[in-house]
Amino acid sequence: MKHDMILSASGWRKVFAASGNEQDKTPEITAESRAIAVVSAYVFFDYLKEVSKQESPVIALGMDTRPTGSAIADAMLRTLVKKGAIIQFLGISSAPEIMAYAKKLDGFIYISASHNPIGHNGIKFGTNDGGVLNAQENAKVCEKFLEILKDDDKLKALVDDCLNCKSSELEQVYQTRESSKHNSLKAYESFIKETISSSSEKEEQEKFFNMIKAAGEEKPIGVVCDFNGSSRNFCIDRNFFAENKIHFNSINDSEIVHEIIPESENLVHVAKQMEWLQAQGYKEYILGYMPDCDGDRGNIVYWDEKQKKAVILKAQEVFSLSVLAELSWSIWNNNGRDIKPAVAVNCPTSMRIEEIAKALGAKVFRAEVGEANVVNLAREKRAEGYTVPILGEGSNGGTITYPSSVRDPLNTIFALLKLLTIRENGLFELWCKKSGNVFKADYSLTDILESLPLYTTTGVSEPRAVLKVKTTDHAKLKAAFQKVFEAEWKEKKAELEKKYGIFSYEAVITNGTKESRNVSDFSLSKKGGLKVLFKDKDENPLAFIWMRGSGTEPVFRIMCDVKGNKSEEEKALLEWETSMIRKAD
Repeated sequence: MKHDMILSASGWRKVFAASGNEQDKTPEITAESRAIAVVSAYVFFDYLKEVSKQESPVIALGMDTRPTGSAIADAMLRTLVKKGAIIQFLGISSAPEIMAYAKKLDGFIYISASHNPIGHNGIKFGTNDGGVLNAQENAKVCEKFLEILKDDDKLKALVDDCLNCKSSELEQVYQTRESSKHNSLKAYESFIKETISSSSEKEEQEKFFNMIKAAGEEKPIGVVCDFNGSSRNFCIDRNFFAENKIHFNSINDSEIVHEIIPESENLVHVAKQMEWLQAQGYKEYILGYMPDCDGDRGNIVYWDEKQKKAVILKAQEVFSLSVLAELSWSIWNNNGRDIKPAVAVNCPTSMRIEEIAKALGAKVFRAEVGEANVVNLAREKRAEGYTVPILGEGSNGGTITYPSSVRDPLNTIFALLKLLTIRENGLFELWCKKSGNVFKADYSLTDILESLPLYTTTGVSEPRAVLKVKTTDHAKLKAAFQKVFEAEWKEKKAELEKKYGIFSYEAVITNGTKESRNVSDFSLSKKGGLKVLFKDKDENPLAFIWMRGSGTEPVFRIMCDVKGNKSEEEKALLEWETSMIRKAD
């Protein structure tokens, strides 16, 4: 059977809506899609049985709120029942929730297409390490999946067998959904307390959250959420904020009313709600977020005290603030103990992270795009003795706070709350001392933002950040790009020096968790990331252009990052990159 699944380590995805229309809200899926769901569950069970050494592994199965989720889940549940799995069916759950719960089990299957349009759906697999399978392990499951799809007779027999499981056994799984969901929420709440407070000790957790509560009682703080019908509507958010004396207001709780990706064009709804609340006199509402459908990502809106309006933060700003908060918190919380702080980020994260880290005495390590790559790089660095309190992909604003292995909007919000509530000899004061910024005691989030190093960066969801290319061999395309670039570099060198102070360049590639510097052959990046880093006459980085084919969508992603408030330079460099890729293609 032919399939159109994109089999990435970040998740297997395709349009599951029966019509093939990616914007279709139908719950219907085709027989082919049902077969894909069956085979996916079948091969993952065999994989998990082998790695867990359990005859009947305990598997959590959950889904986000996409309409096709229930049909995919039903096919998978039937398969797992036939295979003899012990199933914890959670129904609708967020990605951070199911991954936290699976730490107590053998593994999980999560049905979601993250931020993709509503007609898409997909599958994420993981064991009990708190994250999705890495690329190497995902490849093993992919291989078995493709093997079965190639054999039509075996495929038909397998699908017929799995779909004919005993209805009584299937019904039993559905009946335990409520208790399984209750247990998963409890596990997630326990884990998020550990993540936010940086401690597994209940006493230390209580001490931290009492500090947050006391600050909220002294000066009320409110958070607005545009759930946009996402899985986080069925999560702990409301209760968790209320428990910690933080006011909470939400919109679009139970229906997906606009595009799913939590980028600036979709954050206008939460911004409008914040402005309405402020106009009604609810001055405590100063932070807002909108999660994506699987609830592992939430970009931020804040109340700008100076402009008196709600402002949408760019993804790179969200991540930068989170890094500033968590690195400062790690230093503050360790009371001067000797640690080796570090941050793990993806290749296209803005260079402002290096400036923030340097001021706070931390190192920055870079991996290829992909959550699993960054998570694994952080693990490698911890094994080398580094303290890595925060990691993530600045290009999409996703914050991963140790010991979590997945992005989480609650971690992002609480990173900002740490900056805003720990005031006496607090985190922002520490940052100002280390970075040379002037500290004032009555600071707001606006002041914190103004203290960040200034960079101009292409937004990941901007149309100009996505290119459709004909060449499917990425190594070949990058080799052709190198020839074009080297020829044009000779022609433009004098102009680049004069206009932008660019004197030299360095090619940098990322494959998995490995970053290679001063590369002479661009094609070695293969399907990984390729960055051309531009430097001044003293070899200091000034800007970069970056490219990589998407692992989850049939597109080629590009971006530019420039030191300073230089939108014209960022625009010019990105246009130059675009024209060179088009020539190479």
